[in-house]
Amino acid sequence: MARRRTVFSVAPYFIVLICFSTVGICSREVVLLDSSKFPNLKNWTTHINGQSDSNTGWKEGSFMDSGKIIRIFSSCSVSSSDVDNWLRTPYIPRRGANSLRIEIRFSMRRCVRHSDPTTIKQCKETFNLYYYEADTDIANAHMPTWDSVSYSHIDKIAADNLYDSNTDILLNTEVRDISLTPGMGGVYIAFQDRGACVTLISIKVSYVMCPNVTINYAFFQETPVGRVNPGFEEHFGKCVPNAAEKTRPKYLCQSDGVWTYPTGGCQCLSGYEGQGGTACVECRPGFFKWLLGNTPCSTCPPNSYTNLPRSVECSCADGYYRNPRDSKNSSCTQPPSKPRNLVAEEITHNSITLSWISPVSDGGRKDVQYRVACNPCESVSFHPGWENINRTRVSITGLTSSTKYSIRVSAVNGVSNISNIPVEFEEGQYTTKASTQTILNFQISSRSQTEITITWDIVSSVRNQVMFYQVRSAPRLGYGDVLLKNISANHQNYTFKNLNLGSEYSLQVRCYLVEKGWGDFTQPINVIPGEPIGKEEIDPPQKMSVGIIIAAALAVVVCMVIATGMIVILIKRNQRECQNDKGGGEYDPPYNPVTMPLFPPADCVKSYVDPHTYEDPNQAVREFTREIDASHITIESVIGGGEFGDVCKGKLRNPVKPEMSVAIKTLKPGATDKNRLDFLTEASIMGQFDDQNVIFLEGVVTKSHPIMIVTEYMENGSLDTFLRNNDGKFTIIQLVGMMRGIASGMRYLSNMGYIHRDLAARNILINGNLVCKVADFGLSREIDIDTTDGAYTTKGGKIPVRWTAPEAIAFRKFTSASDVWSYGVVMWEVVSYGERPYWNWSNQDVIRAVDRGYRLPPPMDCPEAIHQLMLDCWQKERGNRPKFDIIVKSLDKFIRAPEMLRKIAKPRPEFLMDTNRTLPMNRQGEVSNFTNVEGWLISIKMEKYIDNFLNCGYRTMDQVLKITQHELEQRVGVTLIGHQKKIMNSIQTLRTQRFGQFHQVSEGFLV
Repeated sequence: MARRRTVFSVAPYFIVLICFSTVGICSREVVLLDSSKFPNLKNWTTHINGQSDSNTGWKEGSFMDSGKIIRIFSSCSVSSSDVDNWLRTPYIPRRGANSLRIEIRFSMRRCVRHSDPTTIKQCKETFNLYYYEADTDIANAHMPTWDSVSYSHIDKIAADNLYDSNTDILLNTEVRDISLTPGMGGVYIAFQDRGACVTLISIKVSYVMCPNVTINYAFFQETPVGRVNPGFEEHFGKCVPNAAEKTRPKYLCQSDGVWTYPTGGCQCLSGYEGQGGTACVECRPGFFKWLLGNTPCSTCPPNSYTNLPRSVECSCADGYYRNPRDSKNSSCTQPPSKPRNLVAEEITHNSITLSWISPVSDGGRKDVQYRVACNPCESVSFHPGWENINRTRVSITGLTSSTKYSIRVSAVNGVSNISNIPVEFEEGQYTTKASTQTILNFQISSRSQTEITITWDIVSSVRNQVMFYQVRSAPRLGYGDVLLKNISANHQNYTFKNLNLGSEYSLQVRCYLVEKGWGDFTQPINVIPGEPIGKEEIDPPQKMSVGIIIAAALAVVVCMVIATGMIVILIKRNQRECQNDKGGGEYDPPYNPVTMPLFPPADCVKSYVDPHTYEDPNQAVREFTREIDASHITIESVIGGGEFGDVCKGKLRNPVKPEMSVAIKTLKPGATDKNRLDFLTEASIMGQFDDQNVIFLEGVVTKSHPIMIVTEYMENGSLDTFLRNNDGKFTIIQLVGMMRGIASGMRYLSNMGYIHRDLAARNILINGNLVCKVADFGLSREIDIDTTDGAYTTKGGKIPVRWTAPEAIAFRKFTSASDVWSYGVVMWEVVSYGERPYWNWSNQDVIRAVDRGYRLPPPMDCPEAIHQLMLDCWQKERGNRPKFDIIVKSLDKFIRAPEMLRKIAKPRPEFLMDTNRTLPMNRQGEVSNFTNVEGWLISIKMEKYIDNFLNCGYRTMDQVLKITQHELEQRVGVTLIGHQKKIMNSIQTLRTQRFGQFHQVSEGFLV
């Protein structure tokens, strides 16, 4: 008879620490049931199948175990042939366990001890171990039924040690592990005796946990080990306080309760330093840390201090300053003193060349530049410029003869515009030489409603020295365009066309002599188109009465008083706005009406100057770059190779700045003069750019060997390689942020009038903060000087076909619009994580397909809005493509409103097939005629998974087309997200090609 079952609650589980001395790690064992801890076992259930009187079943008894009496169960029914005795534990709640460990201590009597041969034949020396899972405690004396079908069989337990005499009992210990079904609440353990003489000394049921642990500044909470197979589970940690995730921290929990193979981790926030990989502690007063990382806090640099804990930077002492572009580790510095010994090297009738000596004090910085102010100076030219000059020499041309000029030169550095110290200047007074008037009989010969023709004569003594003439027209009053046009020396007349009827113009002419240079402009002729000849006068008309003249003069004086203040304010604002628009001269001292001209002598928008237009390109290198002492550079390692030599990583030391990491391009030994010139031309291009999304040139080394170009160091290298190595690891907002940085850099270059021509992900560099910067300005840009549409016309050379606009390939015409086309391809590279545009198509296939209207399809998981922006960049008519400033605004809108990116673009048939339907292509550009799985996987470079597919039964392409992403991961074993995307993207393309429209697979069926 079965024993009556009583209500029973398992005693609270307890925890045992299991330490592994070799590694110093303690796993945790949580014991759910231990029969040796209970004073009685009345709540265990027994059952006897069969009617034999000899089947006495399992009986409860006592046993002396290490001096302690414990309760046990015994069964010794060896006389009958149909013995079937069952014993079941109480309900054991799983308490979060994924698997259980069952430890059984028992004794078993040897069968040969019995004298009866029949008994020996029927006797067993094993018993069976079962378990039964249930949501709640539902078992009773009859349920579940007592048979091997209702229970799950664990193992047949045999004894290693058998005993013959009750006085010499031997004990056995057996351990078995079982995996639990997710969602079930608990388990019963059952024992079946089929004719053995066995005693169960103790039964312990437990599970193992990986303990709480902190590593790499990430905390991993204790967790039960996984199921028996696969034997370990991955878990993700959380950053400790005052830390941020660098890469997602992951740890594997083994089945023995030991953590193993930690990856990823966190890093301490700014103002906190790492402590043993387990905690981020605040920086002490007097110390700071401004970067994310686990490095120690640093003491404040010279001329700075902090009295607060958790400081991310140190404040500058009184009288010292730090430029926002400077590293927080750099010293605080001061503005420079004024230049010295300003002298005029040469004075002519229309030009002055000045030189000076550097200031006594550079303020502790090596970035001193100069500004030149001239008064009165209107419509003059400064060479190399009037601000941000790196040289101590300047030429001013276009001056008037026999005129006294006041010229001031000031020195500025990186803190001049943020300090309270006035900019000092060196001033000189200079008078240009007298000029003999060489233009005679300057007059109007004819005119119409919109045209005026002027003529002149030349003094006979200088006729043979004239190289060319220059005519000028400008609105007589108000603002408007000024026309300057050079005329051949063989002509002494010119016709101004397209003039505005009713507007008054001022006309002048001058000549350029071989030895003397430019002469002075003639006195202006003021004329209104359409009026009869004779009304114009060389001098202002003097027919007004004295009273009218006096009244007009008073009105002018009042207006000038009011306007003067407005002009100063407007110029200050315009200079500030202009400086912001052009991406910065590096420094912008505040406007000072004493030291700067009232009207800047040149347009404030900085324009790109092509070094190829210099007669001596070395002059461009001197003007646009900074020479670095080779002793300040240390080359640490070679990180790549370029067209001209090695690309290295190194350090740049500066007496007043902290040491910084830089990238160094070197010119290989034995390079030709042309190689050297091309090498340094790239530097003279880079040296003109100053934008946070354009690679920054630190300087060049030209006075020693090897010749070097030194730029800022970008930790993550080229964007295409970085994306391929981190496939699937970024959010779409992070990818859009990368695109935005590239577009911002191209907007800056486009506004300067620079055309890149080779924009591609391989020519974008990315730093540790995921900031993308446009780089690689080495592609030759020989231009046709007759072009007027801002287009480069190349004279041969290679063209990157996959990234180049159709008109640039067909006619070799490059514009900012062709750079926009290339930018669209870069967007595609970013979203596809560095996949090759147009895959393995030949260049001719790419040209033919694009010309027929083919456009790259959206990559996997590409938002529809992003792909539409790509398509806008790929408009056939270049005038229909968006400008870079519009692209930047669109990406900003996506970042501010990420909900616009939720809709995922679906590949349409026109993206997957040539427009004339004669060449169906897969995503790799090959005809979709795969006859086997191996060939398909090789074509998409996923041959590493051939065995996985074949072992899972995927042997035909028809079977492959029905696979789902869940099956790909769980059954085939493709766990890398990037590889999943690539394989599923190819499968979707094959489905589309085979069935003629967009299909999806759901639950393993093609729909």
